[in-house]
Amino acid sequence: MAADRERERLRQRSENMAQADNSNRWSLQGMTALVTGGTKGIGKRFCTFPNLTPITAIRHAIVEELAGLGARVHTCSRTETDLNKCLREWKARGFQVTGSVCDVSSQAQREKLLNTVSSEFEGKLNILINNVGTNVVKLVSEYTAEEFSFLMSTNYESAHYVSLLAHPLLKASEAGSIVFLSSVGGLTPVRFASIYGATKGAMNQLAKVLACEWAGDNIRVNVVAPWVIRTRLSESVFQDEKSIEAVINLTPMGRTGEPKEVSAMVAFLCLPAASYITGQIIYVDGGMTLNGVFFPTLKTHLFPRPNPKL
Repeated sequence: MAADRERERLRQRSENMAQADNSNRWSLQGMTALVTGGTKGIGKRFCTFPNLTPITAIRHAIVEELAGLGARVHTCSRTETDLNKCLREWKARGFQVTGSVCDVSSQAQREKLLNTVSSEFEGKLNILINNVGTNVVKLVSEYTAEEFSFLMSTNYESAHYVSLLAHPLLKASEAGSIVFLSSVGGLTPVRFASIYGATKGAMNQLAKVLACEWAGDNIRVNVVAPWVIRTRLSESVFQDEKSIEAVINLTPMGRTGEPKEVSAMVAFLCLPAASYITGQIIYVDGGMTLNGVFFPTLKTHLFPRPNPKL
């Protein structure tokens, strides 16, 4: 009976979020957030190609998007120098951001991170962004066992175990939201990224299961899966004229994405305005996953103009 009453209370709280007025619906004021891997590097000065943004720009964009909407944010970095530099810059901009040194591929360090977050946010966490990720570009047959383990532990295991460790804090907030940063590669095959794609596919499935299992704790779980974004992770694509042409031909909107277009979706899924959205994979891809294979030179043959005489 007590468990039933608790479930009913949480359900009622969820309904109350849905009825929030506009000032609260589009605000994260008073909420707390953990963004993993959100601090290494900043700005174009770290990029050898002036038309590209560093991969870490997405991470910075997420931290700044959440903080700009009023959330208190904690983030982590493997490098103390990078962490302190970013924290100073965020403080100068008036953001409430703290941080700690952590390699989330280590279980001991993950546990220490969540203990720090629990202490800082008084045992409650509203938002978890599983954002750490990397890639090793090779054919399937060329990967070593060490590279396989590295990608699995960095991309998938870190998100899996951080989510489990964060569960009590998210439940205690009575209004929790988890967002996984995945990829189009978790849905469709991408050459030279088989293990990366496998980690993202596993992440997608984990998010769906958690959305079902943790809904009763008033925790929503969603995925944001970008296509080619103008970052350092996609640097090799932008360097090759044929590759970028192929990407654009596969993308109905005819362009690549920007980091802010990813962070905006992440932030939206954390807002009270998204209170009835859970278990979803949102592709920030300019329509690529809907388009299939596109042969621009054959379009007149595939889709001939109608004969007005018929």
